[in-house]
Amino acid sequence: MIAHRLFALGAAALAALALSAAPAVARDNDVQSAFDSTFGTQLRAPQSVETLYATSLEARIADLANPARGRIGVAAVDLTTGEEVMVLGDQLFPMASTSKVAVAATYLEMVDRGQASLTSEYALLLPVASPKFSSPKAPVRPGNYMPAIDLIEIMITRSSNPATDSLLAAVGGPATVTSWMRRHGFNDFSINRDIATLVRDDGEYDPASRIDPRDAATPRTMVRFLQGLYRGDFLSPQSRQVLLGAMSRTVTGKRRIPAQMPYDARVSHKTGSLNNTSSDIGLIETPDGRVIAVAIYVTGQGTRAAREDKIAEIARALYDGFAARARENMITNPNRTWTSAPYGVGGR
Repeated sequence: MIAHRLFALGAAALAALALSAAPAVARDNDVQSAFDSTFGTQLRAPQSVETLYATSLEARIADLANPARGRIGVAAVDLTTGEEVMVLGDQLFPMASTSKVAVAATYLEMVDRGQASLTSEYALLLPVASPKFSSPKAPVRPGNYMPAIDLIEIMITRSSNPATDSLLAAVGGPATVTSWMRRHGFNDFSINRDIATLVRDDGEYDPASRIDPRDAATPRTMVRFLQGLYRGDFLSPQSRQVLLGAMSRTVTGKRRIPAQMPYDARVSHKTGSLNNTSSDIGLIETPDGRVIAVAIYVTGQGTRAAREDKIAEIARALYDGFAARARENMITNPNRTWTSAPYGVGGR
């Protein structure tokens, strides 16, 4: 067990600490009060008390995810060995566009049930300019019609917001996607607004210092969702391939999970970006046949480039750490065979 202390005190909290000259117990209370007044009690437990990590890999990721410049949540699991890493894995983070994977899965289940098809056509929903917070739902107007298969492709590969809102409307709205996720056991997940509204009203809160439960999920939930998607728990083989194939062709986020991956590793992923937050979730296929599911949510850090660099650094540390553990397992269990699906399942 390796001890690791996470501190995330802001300027107000640090000032309170500097002025404190009370006995130890009183000072501890002052620390907690200052922390709570700056960040709120929701952030207290994970970030102001000593946390013990079960493995050296988890401790390494916790070092990289130090929240001194903004909250960072990480969840990862090697789908072959079952080993996992969680750092603030049960804290809510803004999903931004990483939620689009769930939107696609919800629509594809409708296809599997015969309620829709990949050739069904829907209009792109284009945002109409309106002042922030001027209405519960931002106005949109219909654009060109496109078949669902193409909407899914540009929603995932290029993070198209009009395509996402088109499919959200087709499935019955954000609440339908939330219900789909919860029906599959993912309770720490909620989509509350369409993308046009989410983008128009972006910036209401700073995610580095405040948890907004709207349009949010925990890293643990998202990595479990990826795990089930990979295993085929939710969709038919054909629909699963549509979604994983699109994720393998993602063109956004080249500075994120894929940035520091070895050439022979394959990444199928979906990025997300909003005010002061950047994220990436995906599946990393290794040359030895293993698959790693990863969800990384980064807030703060100063700039978007710094957040992206942090995602890339954490993703590579996870890749190397799980590879080292796999080598150890092969030495101690030389007769064990891998059980992952064939390399390249993402459709590349």
